[in-house]
Amino acid sequence: MEAVIQTKGLLSLPSNPRNRFLNPSQSLRQRVLSIKPNNLSAFPLSTNGFQKFNGVISRPGEIYQKNRTFHICKAEAAAAGADGQPVFGEAEKPKFLGIEPVTFKKIVPLGLMFFCILFNYTILRDTKDVLVVTAKGSSAEIIPFLKTWVNLPMAVGFMLWYTKLSNILSKEALFYSVIVPFIAFFGAFGFVLYPLSNYIHPQAFADKLLDTLGPRFLGPLAIMRIWSFCLFYVMAELWGSVVISVLFWGFANQITTVEEAKKFYPLFGLGANVALVFSGRTVKYFSNMRKNLGPGVDGWAISLKAMMTIVVVMGLAICGLYWWVNTFVPLPTRSKKKKEKPKMGTMESVKFLASSRYIRDLATLVVAYGISINLVEVTWKSKLKAQFPSPNEYSSFMGDFSSATGIMTFSMMLLSQYIFNKYGWGVAAKITPTVLLLTGIGFFSLILFGDPLAPALAKFGMTPLLAAVYVGALQNIFSKSAKYSLFDPCKEMAYIPLDEDTKVKGKAAIDVVCNPLGKSGGALIQQFMILTFGSLANSTPYLGGILLVIVLAWLAAARSLETQFNALRQEEELEKAMEREEVKIPVVPRTESGNGSLASGSALNPAPGDSTSSSSETSTPRN
Repeated sequence: MEAVIQTKGLLSLPSNPRNRFLNPSQSLRQRVLSIKPNNLSAFPLSTNGFQKFNGVISRPGEIYQKNRTFHICKAEAAAAGADGQPVFGEAEKPKFLGIEPVTFKKIVPLGLMFFCILFNYTILRDTKDVLVVTAKGSSAEIIPFLKTWVNLPMAVGFMLWYTKLSNILSKEALFYSVIVPFIAFFGAFGFVLYPLSNYIHPQAFADKLLDTLGPRFLGPLAIMRIWSFCLFYVMAELWGSVVISVLFWGFANQITTVEEAKKFYPLFGLGANVALVFSGRTVKYFSNMRKNLGPGVDGWAISLKAMMTIVVVMGLAICGLYWWVNTFVPLPTRSKKKKEKPKMGTMESVKFLASSRYIRDLATLVVAYGISINLVEVTWKSKLKAQFPSPNEYSSFMGDFSSATGIMTFSMMLLSQYIFNKYGWGVAAKITPTVLLLTGIGFFSLILFGDPLAPALAKFGMTPLLAAVYVGALQNIFSKSAKYSLFDPCKEMAYIPLDEDTKVKGKAAIDVVCNPLGKSGGALIQQFMILTFGSLANSTPYLGGILLVIVLAWLAAARSLETQFNALRQEEELEKAMEREEVKIPVVPRTESGNGSLASGSALNPAPGDSTSSSSETSTPRN
């Protein structure tokens, strides 16, 4: 017969038990026996079990005290309060729908902030592509050069500036100092920079350089030609990485507890896709305004002013919500102890990646996704410009694309839990590369073999170009929805079974090496192809072959990682089972010497006339 003793509460002694609760001669056993008999009539407890806890012994000659009251340790009360349970003697706080009002005061503004930020991001993301792809003297070939030579240096410079400001300003001042320049720039672009673009862009100088260097340098020269549009592109990219990742999630982690985060953070993800749907319809509505305008009117300029006005209003709403939470919501107290995270340089990260097969496979997943999505996306946007050369038509299509992405991602998030429960981690990890492979084959096949398929496509009222645009759109919609709902959760779950050292170092190595490599790897490959073969269209067959190789390597890494992941899971479950067995304390029957169990009813519930119960007990010395 065995009994499991939970040390929380019963054995969680305060730092100075003698002065707070116990008399100098009072021991742990006397505290146990001081409970009223009716409450512990069937409490199996072995005195031999106490010898496992250092410093707690049973003293001979102690007397059973029947009418003592049981004192609750303050450490136990604090632990109960930390777990969110009402402390003994404290009235339970009123709740609405099972949630405390103070939690509503935090979560509702956070949800509104997240909606506004994602609403703006969708408008900015669709608009930035329209500006740089459909501009005169530019094309989709500008995107790889723009991401590598403008976006990356600007991101690094911003993070250095942000780090310096964080050492000088308070958290509130830092938030406003970062988000207000974004709001001011987008407002100025819609009403000042874009109307003056014909005067501030060096079109003639760029044309001379293009005639001298040749058409293969169209992408790099377009960065100089439409520099204000490129600046808008970079600021829109930084809105996604800075305002969402740094400002919002930093603020959310600051004001919420762990239990609140577990409950409400997944809802933010669903709300983000609702924002995609609404903002996509907004982009489409304002993009179609040109149809109601007279001839000679720049419809895109009017649409741009309307959308930038919405961005500014949403940005001011974000600031207002942030001010309200900081003013009227009590923030949770945090421990001042900080855990030091290992800082790994680039070479240290590469060495660590090379030393672990598990981390190498996980890194392959991250790099492969970044390269694959870039290879297809840029090629698709070049065909999209050919099909929709007008900025308004291009923007209207992107509005439909964003709405469809939001709806599909929302559906996949609801379906992902069933996939994980029914088929497991391995199947969930292979869905994203499989989707990319199948849709990528269809997309590149339509580009390479479109002419023979033209008669068959004409029966459906489509040209090979329009079919490639639709298939590329489906490829982006399905791959991004699978990424948000399956790939990201699989990637984070893969860290869980690792030991603490490997987990922290592996994540640091992947953040330092693999994330930038995945984002810029596809762009570097496309730059090489464009400069080698003269244009993106000429390099399409080679890009399709590279995509096939990368996705196959991705699937192989996912299969290998699945085997290792399941093995670590089984090992972890076995260790947990062994740990549960180790905390069990054997209960031995009472012997004549006085050792053994205290579970008998006569020991804990003595008869009124039993003299042995009220006399002093003797016990043999314990080692």
